[in-house]
Amino acid sequence: MTDRWWNAPCRTADDSVRRAAEARQNQLTKPRGALGRLETLAVELAALQGRERPAVERVWVSVFAGDHGVVEEGVSAYPQAVTGEMLRNFVRGGAAISVLAKALGAPLEVIDLGLACPIEPLPGVLQVGLGRGTANMTREPAMTAEQCAGALAAGRDSVARAQADGARLFIGGEMGIGNTTSASALAAALLDAAPADLCGPGTGLDAAGLRRKRAVIDAALALHGPLASPPVEALRRLGGFEIAALTGAYLACAQQGVPALVDGFICSVAALCAVRLNPACRPWLIFAHRSAEPGHVAVLRALEAEPLLELGLRLGEGSGAALAVTVLQQACLLHDGMATFAEAAVSDRPA
Repeated sequence: MTDRWWNAPCRTADDSVRRAAEARQNQLTKPRGALGRLETLAVELAALQGRERPAVERVWVSVFAGDHGVVEEGVSAYPQAVTGEMLRNFVRGGAAISVLAKALGAPLEVIDLGLACPIEPLPGVLQVGLGRGTANMTREPAMTAEQCAGALAAGRDSVARAQADGARLFIGGEMGIGNTTSASALAAALLDAAPADLCGPGTGLDAAGLRRKRAVIDAALALHGPLASPPVEALRRLGGFEIAALTGAYLACAQQGVPALVDGFICSVAALCAVRLNPACRPWLIFAHRSAEPGHVAVLRALEAEPLLELGLRLGEGSGAALAVTVLQQACLLHDGMATFAEAAVSDRPA
């Protein structure tokens, strides 16, 4: 991977706009700080968007799909055919993210990066075709250098389409049977953590299945060991097409100045990889929710991230991020619509 575009500079937040937004918050008819994180969210969005009164009027959702060779090791409760079946469900409107994107009035883009069981061309599905899923990471690197570069670029390209559509907020989702195994392995490598502390049931493994999944991750880490460094090499060896695409999308969001709302565990692992590749992207990442997947806590801690919601979700698809959009929208509406003490003829506290 000679074209390391992800090292390019990221946009910086506008500090003068941040100060103006903070000043406005301090004049609204409420005790200072009474709206808690809604206040700081509005201020941070103002700084990122470069306008004192931010808005989240246009949201873009890209769901990246890919299969994982490690499923051969029995790490999932579902067969790989489900990945393609769910892509059909996405575009027919039957999936959770389909319902939520429609409610938000957000375009829903589905990107087929490479399925183990290829499906027919579908309206609304962009087929990239990096391969029939990744390789089995317990035997060889999950991706070739070319595949990993292609997946990163697919994420970057989705942000370009979002920006061309006028998006003010980007949501990335994922679909891929076996991807909690890959995400857990990648997180373990990036955090130098034990798989037992990160690995959860995913789509619903029983206790025996969870033990097998942890053993599979141990085997992958033992195989790749110190070779899984730097972060892009960890991504190539242990990640998945969709995880790499999300990583590329988050990096491109920061470079192009589009805030990204990060979904659950798998998306947060991609965000961690993005931050390790280019730390300057971190301010552009807003974390939507704390997943029920146990490894999410450690990943969020490493990112110094405090999610907006905690609802026990573990669906993926970008669904938790779509739910959190309303919180951002209401923060902006309050920031813009509330009267100041002077406008309402209400006495402020003495200075």
